[in-house]
Amino acid sequence: MSDHLKGILLTLVAILIFCGLDSCAKLVMHTLSPPVAIFYRYFIALLVSVPFVLYASGPQVPRTNHPFLHVLRGLMLLLSTACNFVALAHLQLAQTSAILFTIPLWVCAMSVPLLGEKVGIRRWTAVIVGFLGVLVIMRPGSTGFHWAMLFSIGAALAGALYNIITRKVGHHDRAEVSLFYVCLFGSIGALLPLPLYWQTPQGFEWVLLAIMGVSGGLGHLLLIQAHRIAPASLLAPLVYTQIVWMLLIGYSLFGDIPDRWTLIGAGIVILSGLFVFARQKKLQLETTVPAPAD
Repeated sequence: MSDHLKGILLTLVAILIFCGLDSCAKLVMHTLSPPVAIFYRYFIALLVSVPFVLYASGPQVPRTNHPFLHVLRGLMLLLSTACNFVALAHLQLAQTSAILFTIPLWVCAMSVPLLGEKVGIRRWTAVIVGFLGVLVIMRPGSTGFHWAMLFSIGAALAGALYNIITRKVGHHDRAEVSLFYVCLFGSIGALLPLPLYWQTPQGFEWVLLAIMGVSGGLGHLLLIQAHRIAPASLLAPLVYTQIVWMLLIGYSLFGDIPDRWTLIGAGIVILSGLFVFARQKKLQLETTVPAPAD
């Protein structure tokens, strides 16, 4: 089996694991408050990441030259998770996923002011069309609109910032170190509001929380390994396979059937994201030939 095929398979498994994480979160928040679910999601993921960090770095505390960026990165992922969990408590899995698919579009747009990258008219058009797809899903002013959709947008924005910061630290720190610190600072951040919302988990809630935490740590570790053996340009578009799992799980566990506007909007967002990925890959291949970014 080639490395590229192994990378694809690892990514697909990681995506399925993350779908399981969101499904467990939606289930457990029927009885537990979101802050409790968020804390255990990060704390258990931290415990999962420690053995891998010790294996890679030895018994010493992992060193980094960018501690502030790791704090900021951890807080951005925590904010994204918090917004997503609030949305999951009120929306269908397919709806939250479709809106989160705008993360690559936000990254493309924000890479201009934050990373100094150039984005031409073709990718800007795709970004705008993708955001119009979100409006199709949300339908503000209609009976199909729910305020929790705004939290999904917040989750996408924070997720995009997390990805941009990851680009910066990725050139300097190993992936295991980055995973350790994002789980560490995510756990610390999630701990702060916990006294105000504390509930002691009971029975099956512990099982769901354990699955969430292990899924969070294991999913990221699989993605790390996938990106070691296959190019990001090959793996990134695979994230859109998540919509299939979310539709199946949403119907099987919660009886959710997305309306046609959600499906149409999701299709618009996915096609826009795929165009951005394809255009970025083409421009990377053309770097040896001077050409305007578009």
